Amino acid sequence: MDAQVREADELQRFAARLIAAGPAGVRLLLIGGFRYRLLDGSHRFSADIDYHWDGDLRQKQQALRNYCNRVVLPEAKRLLGYEASASGRTGPDAESPNSAFLDLRFWKAECAVEIPLEITRIVTLDPPAIRTVHGTIYPTVSDADQIEAKILAVLNRVYLQHRDLVDVFLYGDRLRPDSPARLKQKVSALAIPPGAIRQRLQDLDQHTPYHAAAIQKVIDTQVEPPVAEQMNSGGGGQTVLAESLKTIKRVCPR
Repeated sequence: MDAQVREADELQRFAARLIAAGPAGVRLLLIGGFRYRLLDGSHRFSADIDYHWDGDLRQKQQALRNYCNRVVLPEAKRLLGYEASASGRTGPDAESPNSAFLDLRFWKAECAVEIPLEITRIVTLDPPAIRTVHGTIYPTVSDADQIEAKILAVLNRVYLQHRDLVDVFLYGDRLRPDSPARLKQKVSALAIPPGAIRQRLQDLDQHTPYHAAAIQKVIDTQVEPPVAEQMNSGGGGQTVLAESLKTIKRVCPR
């Protein structure tokens, strides 16, 4: 990863730590690719920070914005020398009833970094988990709920994000023996049509060169270079596609 990516990674950790320690972070559950990077040591860089919230998403978005303006942005300037801003996202991509977005921007000299925060609601079957990093407590979802959410993202996103397939490849071993039954329950709760699942799996099967190339781009741009080299020596995007698809087919309802 280049210097800009590493700086963004450090700013993500900085913001996530302050949010976890403040009132706006109480019962806000860390999920997604950054959860894997921060709490599980993933070698894949994540561009955003995702949270699960059971309550009103717009209220939590505003609470986070207020907290960032009051605490995170001044601390970024005091400790790191960054000017910063926090704004709620507007426009068509921000009009989802299931997600709310807050964009954090940091800049100084030649460096400018944008960190999107997404507050969303996923289907969970387990109680929240508590994890710690250097003494900071991060509420999160269970390992099973996290990897099952990744599989559901592959099956249910309108536009497939190939980073999800990389995470399924990396963390598929977190699935449980009862994950097929759990995923069936979650698919029912989300009202995902069986035809949509079949169509997504068929697309992954029938357009292998396209999806393998998209996964390869994730490996080349979002994975730490020594690990990317190891992945490439074992087949790179093509292997990741084959193995993640095998994992998904093993557990998903059809």
